[in-house]
Amino acid sequence: MTEYRAPLRDIRHVLSSIVDIDDLGQHFGGLDLDTSMGILEEAGRFIVDQVAPLNRVGDTVGSVLNDDGTVTTPPGFAEAYKAFVEAGWGGIGFPEEYGGGAMPGTMGIAVQEMLTSASMGFSLCPLLTQGAIDMLLHHGSEQQRETYLAKMISGQWSGTMNLTEPDAGSDVGALRTKAVKADDGTYRITGTKIYITFGEHDMAENIVHLVLARTPDAPPGTKGISCFIVPKFILDADGNPGVRNDAKVVSIEHKLGIHASPTCVMAFGEEDGAVGYLIGEENQGMRYMFTMMNNARLSVGLEGLCISERAFQQAYQYATERVQGRTVGAEKGSSNAIIDHPDVRRMLLTMRAQIDAMRAICYYDSAAVDRSLVGDNEADRQAAADLAQLLTPITKGWCTDVGCEVTSTAIQIYGGMGYVEETGVAQHFRDARIAPIYEGTNGIQALDLVMRKLPMNGGAVIGGYLADMAKTTTALQSAGGELAAIGASLESAVATLTEATTWLGENGMADPVQAMAGATPYLEMMGIVTGGWLLGRSALAAQAAIDAGTDDPSFFEAKIGSAAFFAAHLLPRAAGLLAAVTAGRDVLFRLDADQLAS
Repeated sequence: MTEYRAPLRDIRHVLSSIVDIDDLGQHFGGLDLDTSMGILEEAGRFIVDQVAPLNRVGDTVGSVLNDDGTVTTPPGFAEAYKAFVEAGWGGIGFPEEYGGGAMPGTMGIAVQEMLTSASMGFSLCPLLTQGAIDMLLHHGSEQQRETYLAKMISGQWSGTMNLTEPDAGSDVGALRTKAVKADDGTYRITGTKIYITFGEHDMAENIVHLVLARTPDAPPGTKGISCFIVPKFILDADGNPGVRNDAKVVSIEHKLGIHASPTCVMAFGEEDGAVGYLIGEENQGMRYMFTMMNNARLSVGLEGLCISERAFQQAYQYATERVQGRTVGAEKGSSNAIIDHPDVRRMLLTMRAQIDAMRAICYYDSAAVDRSLVGDNEADRQAAADLAQLLTPITKGWCTDVGCEVTSTAIQIYGGMGYVEETGVAQHFRDARIAPIYEGTNGIQALDLVMRKLPMNGGAVIGGYLADMAKTTTALQSAGGELAAIGASLESAVATLTEATTWLGENGMADPVQAMAGATPYLEMMGIVTGGWLLGRSALAAQAAIDAGTDDPSFFEAKIGSAAFFAAHLLPRAAGLLAAVTAGRDVLFRLDADQLAS
């Protein structure tokens, strides 16, 4: 089974060509590309040595619920997590005042990429903790931040998101968990939450649950939701874990993948009521939670990239070693490695180009989030925030869908052996399948993109986005040669995307269901074209490096080749989606519910 290799050269290229880390780093103590890569090389070394070897045992052994209500993670996980905390990698992108590294969030994304590729099951614990940290940074009181953040940023304490319930699913507004105020100003939480990632485990000394619940007089729906801190252990007078709170794991789910991650059913308040502490104001919890969810959606989109990278590395290695069949022109009676067969080469190039596109999208999105916080002026910060808002559903939706495609392709390259669990490649496909469901299903992401993000600023945000794509098209065509061919393909795809965007705007205003009917194919189209656009920028930067006399021309030539393959083989898919985007509601609802069953 192939060991994971941290793709540091690929990360460096994206930080340079897409993020412009030298520019962004001026807002973070003058951080530059070389310094960034020195840090990431150390992180990669730790992750490859300490975490990557746990991926297989995490899948085969999984986490176990014990009779006493505790959860034991797979062998080696607790020890690796302790080392992870001691190394400080979880807090790299958080404020220095709470013990963080005070670096751009994009640096945290780079560490997260390597960690998730190494073991998605392991990575989910710090990922959920990061979301809880974001919530408290933005909405917690000063006392709450002082009490919890330092130990959560270090990873000494972990965090969870407790949103959905058995009867609610994605309809969070239907939740029933109750919160009743006690005489001491705290609340007593009662209810059941499902799908709680790392809701109970043996890796951190305390777990800070963030729980959505309703107070007695709250209005119905999402307007009546409040958010509470419910720690596993109530803190004593010195701020250390004390008595056990009334929050228990009832069961852990038996899942298709991510077996190392305990996905818990949590019961709050089965005895005297779990002690909870209100965050901010009552009935504002859903608004607060979106702070956490939006950042989590970027991280989930990253999972599509991460598992694809691990699957590609394994499939590539197998393709170079597996000898089967004779290529055209080879000596009779000989056999060749399957990487020399055209269809296997096509599959590998598709995976490689999609991975490059996903990495560019994820890092571009993260850099927009960073710039929305540290831009030189309010106009710059707002423009970056608008861009991040537009990109997030693309990042989450397209990258996770493509992650399922890439990991499935890895199995195909293995052939029958890919379907055999002992090779390990099937795990990547099983692990990847949850990501399109996490943090708002991809159907929800598509609706968010079409119904909320396209109309931003009267359409000015998407208009500026399409204009930026057109500028890259012009630059590519002016460069000539292979870059011009990439530019021609991108120009056609941008024209298609513009036509689809215009149709949705015109028809969706009169009848929102018209736009909703085309939302999912539109998100796919947007992901493809965005990927092609950013790979065009990548190719321009690669050509500039070659022209400048780089000492690694082969790497940069490969980046141009990846962009050229994407332009020739994948960008044309956008045109094929136009009919589905503009088909409208009639064909979608032509059959009633009973007719669908026949």
